[in-house]
This record gives sequence, C-alpha cells and structure tokens, in this order.
Amino acid sequence: MQFTTTSSIYEQIVDYVAVRILKKEWTGGDRLPSVRDLSVRLEVNPNTVQRSYSRLQDQGLIVNQRGVGYFVADNAFDRARTSRRDRFERIEIPRISREMNLLNIDIEAMGAMVRAYRSGTEESTQ
Repeated sequence: MQFTTTSSIYEQIVDYVAVRILKKEWTGGDRLPSVRDLSVRLEVNPNTVQRSYSRLQDQGLIVNQRGVGYFVADNAFDRARTSRRDRFERIEIPRISREMNLLNIDIEAMGAMVRAYRSGTEESTQ
C-alpha cells in the first residue's frame, strides 16, 4: 500500500479495508489481519492500525471478538457502499460539477468521457 499526503495514514487504512470489502475480497465473517500483522505489512505503528480498526468498528464495518480478533461485519458491504455513495454525493459530485462548469462540459460529454474511461480500464485489467 502506498500512502499519500492527502489524508492521514489511519484514514487511508480505513479506506483500504473498506475497498477490500466493496471489492468483496473480504466478506462478512472473514477474519482481518491482527493489528500487529497489518502494522508490519503496512510498515506503520500498531497504534495507527488500532485507531483505524476502532474507526471501522464505529462505522459498523468490522466487529471485535475479544481475545479472538477482528472480523468483517455481516452487513459491512451494504454499510460501506451506502457510506461511500453518500460521501461521493456530498464531496465528489459538487467538485466534479464545478469543474464541468469551468470547462464548459455538458452532462452528455461527461457521460461519454466516463464510458470511455471505464472501457479503457476494463481492458487494462483483463
């Protein structure tokens, strides 16, 4: 995982776990790496991973079974998708809309750009 400077490391770890859930790489009941294992894998302080896991637990995406570890919550996919869509509508849509207005891009042209992007990314992942 490559960290960026755009947000805190713990928030990027929260996003990392949420993306794994949304991609269905981790599903309800799956055990997450331990705090120590993930901190070693990501080369971060265990307290940072613990903070991320606490945030994910607050969001209802993971559950802690005391003495056993952290697990993906049964309804994590739906919660993650709802949360991510809400954030997309609140933050990304207004930002994209402002850019479209500045560049005089109408909705049809934007749709064509998105379709072209998606077809290009689908081909590169196959």
